[in-house]
Amino acid sequence: MFKNALLLAALLLPATFATAHEYTKGDLHIAHPWSQELPPNAPNVAAYFVIHNNGTAADTLLRVDSPISDDAQLHEHVHKDGLMKMQQVQSVEVAPGKDLVFAPGAYHVMLMQPKDRSLLTDGKRFPLTLHFKNAGDITVEVTVQKQAPEGEVHNH
Repeated sequence: MFKNALLLAALLLPATFATAHEYTKGDLHIAHPWSQELPPNAPNVAAYFVIHNNGTAADTLLRVDSPISDDAQLHEHVHKDGLMKMQQVQSVEVAPGKDLVFAPGAYHVMLMQPKDRSLLTDGKRFPLTLHFKNAGDITVEVTVQKQAPEGEVHNH
């Protein structure tokens, strides 16, 4: 019985690591890049992640790009005139010792008119390159999921 439990644990361990993917370059740490599965009629898709700056100086996310879209944009949600609106931003500062959260209802990456919609189904991954002023370029693999991870809805 113990051998069977041990075998099951060994088989499930890689699945745990497959969903929790993280990237570090210099002082920046990027945790769990993800995107929700693209509905059939949706023209655009968003990508999310958390950037933690372990350094003592700010860094700036200048832009993003991905081979699945010719137009990747940094966006934020803002309250304006009593409405929640999405707007493009030119860059985003990552304060030292802080987290910068890209999540539904907060900052996010918009991938406009994706070229290969087959990559935007549950379980697939696609590359996304984040271009920082100080840390340089960091390419991450965005995991596509049917639903947002637990606790990922923010209203900043």
